[in-house]
Formats: sequence, structure tokens, C-alpha cells
Amino acid sequence: MPEPANLRFLRLLVTGLTGVMLAGLILIIALIVIRFRDTAPPLPADIALPEGAEAKAVTLAEGLVLVVSEDGRLFIYDRVTGRLRQTVTLAD
Repeated sequence: MPEPANLRFLRLLVTGLTGVMLAGLILIIALIVIRFRDTAPPLPADIALPEGAEAKAVTLAEGLVLVVSEDGRLFIYDRVTGRLRQTVTLAD
């Protein structure tokens, strides 16, 4: 017995929706992976960290660049000149 036309059309719609949902899920997972890679944050070109320091976080503020290093130090740089203004050791 052949299947009614409406049922065949509904089956095609459900199959298409499933494909679109799977593609969307894969896209969302790919975007999350790309966005949250574990890479060092980019430093402005005129900022040079002290020997052995590796940036963990960089924040741009008005007139300042704040850099938190892997070893728990905060470096405060002048945003215009790139000169190190202050170093603060962060407590645990």
C-alpha cells in the first residue's frame, strides 16, 4: 500500500530539520572550540614583558595596559609610551 502524499512530505520535512539541527550543533561546537583555545593573549606591539614572564591575561584600560603573568604578577604599563609603571605581586 503506497504511503499518502502528506505523510511523505512530513517525513521529508522532519529529515531536513534533523539535518539542519545537526549542522547547527556542529557549527556551535566548532565556534566554541575556536573561541576558547588556550593561547596567550595578544600584547600590544610596544609592550615588552620582563625576562621569564608569560602573559596570562591582558586588559586595556584608559591610559593603561594591565598584564597578569603566569607567575602571579601584575604589570602596569603606560598605554601611550609602553613604559612599565608598576609591578604588583598578587596574593593567593
